[in-house]
Amino acid sequence: MKSILITGGAGFIGSHVIREFVNKYPEVKIINIDALTYAGNLENLTDVEGSKNYKFIKADITDAKVIFEIFEEHQPEGIIHLAAESHVDRSITNPLDFVITNVIGTVNLLNAANHIWKGKYEGKRFHHVSTDEVYGALGDTGFFTEETSYDPHSPYSASKASSDHFVRAYHDTYGLPVVITNCSNNYGPNHFPEKLIPLCIHNILNNKPLPIYGNGKYTRDWLYVIDHAKAIDLVFHEGKDGGSYNVGGFNEWQNIDLVKELCSQMDEKLKRPSGTCEQLITYVKDRPGHDLRYAIDANKINQELGWKPSVTFEEGLSKTIDWFLDNKGWLENVTSGEYQKYYSTQYN
Repeated sequence: MKSILITGGAGFIGSHVIREFVNKYPEVKIINIDALTYAGNLENLTDVEGSKNYKFIKADITDAKVIFEIFEEHQPEGIIHLAAESHVDRSITNPLDFVITNVIGTVNLLNAANHIWKGKYEGKRFHHVSTDEVYGALGDTGFFTEETSYDPHSPYSASKASSDHFVRAYHDTYGLPVVITNCSNNYGPNHFPEKLIPLCIHNILNNKPLPIYGNGKYTRDWLYVIDHAKAIDLVFHEGKDGGSYNVGGFNEWQNIDLVKELCSQMDEKLKRPSGTCEQLITYVKDRPGHDLRYAIDANKINQELGWKPSVTFEEGLSKTIDWFLDNKGWLENVTSGEYQKYYSTQYN
């Protein structure tokens, strides 16, 4: 059976990619490698964990020896690399963690792929999933394209920019067949509640303040995670060798406007008087090096591969809120740390 190895598959985006591939390609063995750090949650995958074409391996991509052993045993024909430290605030506090995981971990995977394929690259592919934050920040106008120069401003984005460069270097130096996707902010089901949307949903349910950095004018492009998983599938199978593709939702929102829209929908869904949730908005001290605006030009993936988002932001946000309201047990497990017991219960 052909096998595809997916790193970080227990995380937010990774779990949706795992689900997409397991369900869509039953003839392919999907191998999920995840270290199960704080954001890795196997409860994200309970619906597919019993599938015959799915296998989970607890391993850390920073451990080169273990990674080589896994590659040797399973001989994957494709790698989709999502495992990463991804929270900007955490990168400001502990930048070295991001260098070790995002840079060294990526190089370990590149070395392992290059070793087992031994120059026989026909039918092989290394898909590196990255972020729009590598491009830096935009003013009030303009968009990031695939030709935009890199200008990272945080330890997180610098580590992802470095990993992007290593992937391209292995393509140019060794001929390793690679593709890179740079995505905008994702949202949707199973999102760990340290990020803006799930944090606000959790805080509204518990009548806690909704923290907004600075003046709330920071602007991001928002991408529904299920649409992102479908884009990854498309680029992995049909993207041009050595190419890169920006994946965005064509949805620019200032943080304050996004939170107000979320509050409005939550008031309606929770049957609270209009304006109730908005009263929880609290402005907090800005974080260092905060980029003003990100905006993705996703025309290349649309024109070359036919991909486009399936939902508007308002529709995707409504689906996201409904999922969290229907899965309060998942949210309670994550915020309490109980989810971390799932691996030992299920696998030991």
